[in-house]
Amino acid sequence: MDASSPQPNGSFEHHFRDRFESLLPTIQKRWPELAQHTLEATRGSVDELVRLIEQNTGLTPQGVREQLEELMHTAGDRGRHLGESLDPLEEQLEQLLDELNSTLRPRIEKPVRQRPLLAVGVALGVGVLLGAMLNGGRRS
Repeated sequence: MDASSPQPNGSFEHHFRDRFESLLPTIQKRWPELAQHTLEATRGSVDELVRLIEQNTGLTPQGVREQLEELMHTAGDRGRHLGESLDPLEEQLEQLLDELNSTLRPRIEKPVRQRPLLAVGVALGVGVLLGAMLNGGRRS
């Protein structure tokens, strides 16, 4: 369904209720005369929120509903754009991790394979030191 095509009333209400917490700051910016606790008291009910905004602003119920739909649509667009902008960063991070894995792993595995007892001893020593430090921190 296209974002500009009308949604069934129940569908809008369901999506609005699901996203109410994340939309709350935007709603407060749009209607600063409404107290946060008053908005929160609607618990995401579109009908209650429309009634509240209508009473405090003089807008028609249809006008309020249209503005809420616009706010929800705009917030969805922002989230989509943010997700798209993070895609290249995610790819770059995956490449760096692959590169790190291919260069660092052999450098760590070689000494461990050559001297396994030394590696176990160092690991044991580090574990004992960390345990002592953590246990000592609890006593104070």
